[in-house]
Amino acid sequence: MSAPIYLDYNATTPVAPEVAAAIRHWLEEDFGNPSSSHVYGRRAAQAVLQARTEVAALIGAQAEEIVFTGSATEANNLALLGVARALPAQRHIVVSAVEHPAVMQPALHLRELGWDVSVVPVDGAGRVAVAAVAAALRPDTALVSVMLANNEVGTLQPIAEIAALARANGSLMHTDAAQAAGKLPVNVETLGVDLLTLAFHKFSGPKGVGALYVRQGAPLKPIFFGAGQERGLRPGTENVALIVGAGETARLARERLPHVGTHLQTLRDLLHRHLQAGVPGLQLNGHPEQRLPNTLHVSFPGVSGRSLLAAVEDTVVASVGSACHSHGDAVSGVLAAMGCDAERARGAVRLSFGNGTTEEDIECAASALISAWRATAG
Repeated sequence: MSAPIYLDYNATTPVAPEVAAAIRHWLEEDFGNPSSSHVYGRRAAQAVLQARTEVAALIGAQAEEIVFTGSATEANNLALLGVARALPAQRHIVVSAVEHPAVMQPALHLRELGWDVSVVPVDGAGRVAVAAVAAALRPDTALVSVMLANNEVGTLQPIAEIAALARANGSLMHTDAAQAAGKLPVNVETLGVDLLTLAFHKFSGPKGVGALYVRQGAPLKPIFFGAGQERGLRPGTENVALIVGAGETARLARERLPHVGTHLQTLRDLLHRHLQAGVPGLQLNGHPEQRLPNTLHVSFPGVSGRSLLAAVEDTVVASVGSACHSHGDAVSGVLAAMGCDAERARGAVRLSFGNGTTEEDIECAASALISAWRATAG
């Protein structure tokens, strides 16, 4: 029996062979601690520096502006809580209504600590209005945090415009680019951000390692305490093998970026056409144009998205929303923020693709989903 077609790349991706090989070397052979002064330590330190350089090159940053963390969730926590610790007198932050829990939960924690948190709404396509951010800004706003691409519906946010507002207000700007990096060009100078989060397992890299870009001079204090690794912002012995894997992931992504977006968008639009033809009443969720090239989020009429995916799980695997909170039939917070009604939210399915997805996969997945919908709708 062949493995089912994997269409859940926004949850995680298979590790590229080149990345796996790089990791294996640093697990099995060069095992030194980068803080050690002898030859083993120097080799490890050089490998970490090379990885830092590759990650910086992917986003147009300087190597010294990259802080490695244990995950994108940790990087987001460091961004929000670290800014709050560095600017304790300001006491106000702005986030969007569709942020990942890794941003929303630290924001709500700050609210518990007495900070004011403004949550700006999105429109029916999941896009933040720049004017809404402008209205939320205050003289004491320390930070604005709006994701670059939504993890569920794929909608892209006008980060450069929002960042310009934040900067003019004297506020810092953070964006969670976990879903965008490796699929779209991401440049910190073009975006105008002070802090940016990366998740390597979203684009053919390993889990268990993330990174936070911290613009030189941006006020940030650690949220963990220990020795002085990662500029004193993330103490603990560096996970050399996974950091090297992150660097190799960034290098491969930079090589593939000129053509990967077009390939992914071709697959996305092909599947959408097939589903539209076979499922009358199918609804697209998210922005029709300003969205990730690899993400198709649709609502099937008259069925539960969860039940539909269960019916095809031997052929296709996908999800009804974020893998971080996809259990149960509660309406997604993202869809609720977009104003989707309960029936539309109930039938929602997220289909996401990657470098390993083929047109044959798309044809087979479309056929299976259409057949299952016809058998269960009503």
